Amino acid sequence: MALLKHINPFSKTNEDTGFSATISSYGERFINKDGSFNLRKEGNRLWDRYSLFHIMLSLPIWAFVLVIVGAFILVNLIYTSIYLLIGAGELQGISSHTAWGIFKEVYYFSTETFTTVGYGRVNPVGDGANFLASIEAMSGFLSFAVITGLIYGRFARPKAYLAFSDKALITPFRGRNALMFRFACYKDGHTLTDVTVQVNAAMQIHEDGKQTYRYYELPLERHKIQSLPMNWTVVHVIDEQSPLLGFTAEDIKVADLELYVLIKGFNDIYSNVVQQRTSYTFHEIIYNHKFVPMYRETAKGTVLEMHKLHDTVEVEANAEILPVSAVS
Repeated sequence: MALLKHINPFSKTNEDTGFSATISSYGERFINKDGSFNLRKEGNRLWDRYSLFHIMLSLPIWAFVLVIVGAFILVNLIYTSIYLLIGAGELQGISSHTAWGIFKEVYYFSTETFTTVGYGRVNPVGDGANFLASIEAMSGFLSFAVITGLIYGRFARPKAYLAFSDKALITPFRGRNALMFRFACYKDGHTLTDVTVQVNAAMQIHEDGKQTYRYYELPLERHKIQSLPMNWTVVHVIDEQSPLLGFTAEDIKVADLELYVLIKGFNDIYSNVVQQRTSYTFHEIIYNHKFVPMYRETAKGTVLEMHKLHDTVEVEANAEILPVSAVS
C-alpha cells in the first residue's frame, strides 16, 4: 500500500466525491469507462431496484432492437398458443390441414390482430376467439404507444457524444511533468458550449493499520472553455500542489490510483445541459508519451481526425522529476 507520507502534504483532499473513504476496495475501478458506477445494490425487491424504462433507454441500439423484435415474437407466440387451446375451429378461413400449417396461419393471424392490420382471410367466429382477438388488439395498440415513447425518448435524450482517449499520460510539460488526457465530440453538428471538466484522483493508503481511500480534486491548467469544436487536451501540472508530485509508475500502481472525470456542457442541438463521465485506472496511465496532433489543415478548412484520438508517441523523460523521497 502507498504510505501517507508519499502523498504531497500540500495537496488538498476532496471530501465531496460521494465515495466512501472507509471502503478498502471498490473492485477494479470506481467508475466504468462508459461512465456508469461500479456498484450493485442488494437487499430490496427486484422491481424496486430496476426501472424498465431506464433500462430500455440505456440499452445499446442493437440490444434495443433485439428486445423489441423478441418481445413482438414472444407475445404473438403466446397469443397463438391460446388461440390453439381455444380451438382452431373458432377461426374461419384457415386453409391448411397440417398441424404446422395451422400453427403458422394462426400465428400470422395473431400478428395481424396485434398490429391491427387485419388482412381478413382468417377471422374469428367463436366467442372465445373473438374475445381474445379484442384483448390482443387492445394490447397491441397500447404496446405500440409504449414503444413509440421509448423510441422518442432514445432519440430525444440529451447526450454529450464525447469520445475519450484510451490512455492518460504523464509526460514532460513546460519544464515539469503533467498528467494529460483528451476528448472530443464525435458527432457532426453537435457542439458543446460552456464546457467544464473536473478530475478527481482516488488513492488507496495504509493509515492507522487500515486500508482506506483518499480523494483529491486535481487542479487543471484550464477547467473551462467557451466551446468545443475540436478536441480538448486536459492538463494537470504535477507541481507543489499536486498529490502526484514525485510519483513513479510503481507508486501509482501501489496506490491503486484512479482518475474519474466529469464533463459538463451545453448541447446546442438539444438546447440542454449534458454531462459524461469516464475514468482511468493506474494501468491506463503511461509515462513519457505525448499525444500526436489530431487535426490537419486543408483548402476547405480544418479537419478533425477522430481516428487519431488515442495516438501517442514516446518522448524523452523529464530529468527534473522529483523523487518520492523529496516529498516525504
